[in-house]
Amino acid sequence: MSLQPPPASAGPTTSDVPAPAPRLPLIAPTADTVLDTAVAQRIGRAGFPGQALGRLQALVMQLARIQSADPLRFDVLAFDAPQVVVFASDHGICDEGVSALPPGATRERVLQMLRGEAPINTVAAMQGFALTVVDAGVASHLSEGPDAVGAPVVALLLRKIGYGTRNMNMGPAMSVAQAVSALHAGMDVVRHLPGNVLALGDVGEGDSACAALLLSRLCGVPLADACGHEQAEAGGQDSRQTQTRLDVLFAVARRHRQSLSPLSALAAMGGYEIAMMAGAMLQAASERRVVLVDGFVAGTAALVARGLCPAVADYLVFGHRAAEPGHRLLLIHLQAQPLLDLGLRLGQGVGALLAWPLLQSAQALLARGGSDRLGATGLASDSLG
Repeated sequence: MSLQPPPASAGPTTSDVPAPAPRLPLIAPTADTVLDTAVAQRIGRAGFPGQALGRLQALVMQLARIQSADPLRFDVLAFDAPQVVVFASDHGICDEGVSALPPGATRERVLQMLRGEAPINTVAAMQGFALTVVDAGVASHLSEGPDAVGAPVVALLLRKIGYGTRNMNMGPAMSVAQAVSALHAGMDVVRHLPGNVLALGDVGEGDSACAALLLSRLCGVPLADACGHEQAEAGGQDSRQTQTRLDVLFAVARRHRQSLSPLSALAAMGGYEIAMMAGAMLQAASERRVVLVDGFVAGTAALVARGLCPAVADYLVFGHRAAEPGHRLLLIHLQAQPLLDLGLRLGQGVGALLAWPLLQSAQALLARGGSDRLGATGLASDSLG
């Protein structure tokens, strides 16, 4: 006797079950006019009147606000055990030909990092950052042990939500539950890392397509502008491939036109690595860590994180402006000034770490003004001459 499917009233289906809401950490805004005034006075005592330091002064003040839960007790900037985390994932939309990279490119780049041979390995060692690679959703099996690359020199964390996202031209890239799980996984990664500085990077074939779609949906940027021709040309695509890619992304945007909130847009058109980076930013901000954001894809994760908790923006330092036209538009929307503009197309967190010496300079310049306690007491003594 053949088994018959249960009647519709037999119980809830998967679509009937509400998706869990993300458990977001509490993030305190850092705005503090008393501290800002005190920092400006200390910079003046160091011999830099007015706005002599330009945007570097804004960086000094942002770092002071991040590290000062109480302006009466703030003394000097202190950077401890800086970490860089690279999240890796594949994307089902690559089945539509939106990437010029060959299949398996994400896995190869991850293995290169694990062997210590990628650009991020060199820059991280030079800048004194500990590197961790996270498998958020690579489309093939990776191992934490030596079987994967012989003798890995970099830590690999297996937090795989799936073997790549689904083809978002056929349906949502992931379920809302998977997006929430990825957010929580990113938070968990940060909770187990030491230090008070976190740099974030990414690796993923097709991730720039996700970034363009999320930028367009969450910021209202025309999709053609979010994609940009320069990016496609740099990826080895000719004009016909560029138009094909744009046609596919327009079809995706139409299919998911009802996905308007940060979480629903992330699930419909994002990636596991983007969700994990957003979760990592939220957790790091809740612990008052400095968060160094890399390029276009990481910036899109910042956009999602800010949509979920606006106060996270106070903790984000944007390391550089990447070559993608969409990244420039994203930074304008976020009202963020990147520290560097080198035309990088690299990813992996390299641009974020190249900006690290500017944070160290900010630390040294603030220390030059004296190590007396800032705050109300310092302001009173200054006013008395």
